[in-house]
Formats: sequence, C-alpha cells, structure tokens
Amino acid sequence: MKYLRLTTFMWVIALSPELTADNNISFARDLIPVFRTHCAICHMSEESPGGIKLYPGAAYSSIVNTPSQNSSLLRIKPGDPEASYFLHKLEGTHLDAGGAGVQMPFGQPPLPDNVLKMIRQWITEGAVDN
Repeated sequence: MKYLRLTTFMWVIALSPELTADNNISFARDLIPVFRTHCAICHMSEESPGGIKLYPGAAYSSIVNTPSQNSSLLRIKPGDPEASYFLHKLEGTHLDAGGAGVQMPFGQPPLPDNVLKMIRQWITEGAVDN
C-alpha cells in the first residue's frame, strides 16, 4: 500500500506544472490531456468546427501560427497571449477580439481558471512543441 501511495504521489507531482523544476508548461504533458478531455470530442477532423483538430497528432500544427477563421488574429501567436484567438475563445473574450460564436468548450462549463492560466503561460513561454 505504501508503494501505491508513493507512486500516486510521484505521478501527481509529474503532472503538476506548478511543481516542475523549471516551471515551464509542456504541450504534450500539460495541454494535450486538456484538449483530449475537453476539446477533441468535437475537434477530430478537417470538418471540425473552425477547421481545428485537437487530437494529439494534429493539435500543435492546427493551432500554433495558424490564422483563425473567425478573427484577424492567429489561433496561437507564440509569446503573445493577447494576440492568440484560441485563448480568447477559451476565456470568452473572443467577441472583443473580432471573433464570432460562443465560448469554448462548446456545451460545457468554461475551463477552470488554473487551466486557462496554464495555457496563457504556455503561450507566453513561446508555445513550444514540447
């Protein structure tokens, strides 16, 4: 039982961005699980809303340095969260950014503040594919 508790504790530490040594957000470790859980249900193919694919093999190229279909902004502009339409859609500020539609994720509650903060930090850090 002690082994199980220690393993679970170590797993939680490994997945907690606040507890990483350099405090950098990892696209694969931290963001892909969020996309898989909250976004990929609707964003699985070229026919997905907005043409965004958010499953693990396609998510990065679908959102980083890619023009938005609903705004003059890029979906994700590395280093600039305010110029990243994807983040505006998640935060519900997309209409102020010249966008359209509803806040994402569609038909679900907004993402928790700590998740939005993590995505914002990842963009600020340069939106690295790591």
